[in-house]
Amino acid sequence: MTPLQPSAMPAFSLPVRVYWEDTDAGGVVYHARYVAFLERARSEWMREQGYGQELLRHEHGLVFAVRAMEMGFLKPARLDDVLQVGVVLQECRRASAVFVQDVHCDGRLLLTARVRIAALDAGGFRPRAIPSPLLEALQAQQVPAG
Repeated sequence: MTPLQPSAMPAFSLPVRVYWEDTDAGGVVYHARYVAFLERARSEWMREQGYGQELLRHEHGLVFAVRAMEMGFLKPARLDDVLQVGVVLQECRRASAVFVQDVHCDGRLLLTARVRIAALDAGGFRPRAIPSPLLEALQAQQVPAG
């Protein structure tokens, strides 16, 4: 698996329907909408791990923010398509994580992404370490590149 190509079977996949608001006048998904689709899938992946964003913020004083994102647009998605937005945690360090994501429609790969996430203090938005129990849980879900 290269940095922009997740495995054929993602660790998690979120179905997302394309609505009119997601498209340009020609019914093709506007490129910026993919960022929201990817964010939703990562958020739901975290929730599935038992760490919803509100829980992290209130109980651990932690938020995650996108530090860097690389996307490869391969094919367009269109109005009414049902997309599968995949999430694989590729790397988790003390204060950051790297997710490899993809978007498929009817078996066609439409987009690949590599997203670096930074751990921040919820009060001051300053970098901080991920609490040990969460770090260990996330590291257990890693699927290293290879």
